[in-house]
Amino acid sequence: MPRPFAEISFTPNVEAAQERYGSRAQMSRFQTSGEDAFIGLTEAETSFIRARDGLYQATVSETGWPYVQFRGGPVGFLKVLDEKTIGYADFRGNRQYLSVGNMNGNDRVSMILMDYANRRRLKLLARAKILHHEDAPEMLERLQLPEYRARVERAVVLTVEATDWNCPQHITPRFTEADVAEAVAPLRQRLSYLETRLAELEG
Repeated sequence: MPRPFAEISFTPNVEAAQERYGSRAQMSRFQTSGEDAFIGLTEAETSFIRARDGLYQATVSETGWPYVQFRGGPVGFLKVLDEKTIGYADFRGNRQYLSVGNMNGNDRVSMILMDYANRRRLKLLARAKILHHEDAPEMLERLQLPEYRARVERAVVLTVEATDWNCPQHITPRFTEADVAEAVAPLRQRLSYLETRLAELEG
């Protein structure tokens, strides 16, 4: 049975490239090693999605040009709505509306979610729907982030059609400010203790 991600992405041109560069046999096994349809996000994928504070999102214009945009927010801004649906509140940005315009013309979206610290990467293929407050106020309310001070202009709801975990090769570990603060917290506590003891001894 064809794996959904491969069924969508392994076009004749992709398969020809795999043949030329010697990976076609390996990719053929990958291609037939899954379910015949996407059956839903697993617990591993759901927890990974909920822990992200950003993602890379690719759309395509009506002239055929791809556009990749970084979408970010507080951890959890990308919400899992059910086993096949995710969504996020879309905040006002630079007002070019490139992704929004592209999705209005072609609902196909590709997303890459990164965990740089642990060298993990999840790819998603989905179909997007743009919803405004007058269309679906309950959905905007569901995706709202009460503690995040930014103006929500619309909701982006995505029906996931395929997922794929990428290998960690060539992912350079990077750490957020929060990651670093957590890692050095025991050192700061130890330093504070030693400084206090030193002051007591000198006193």
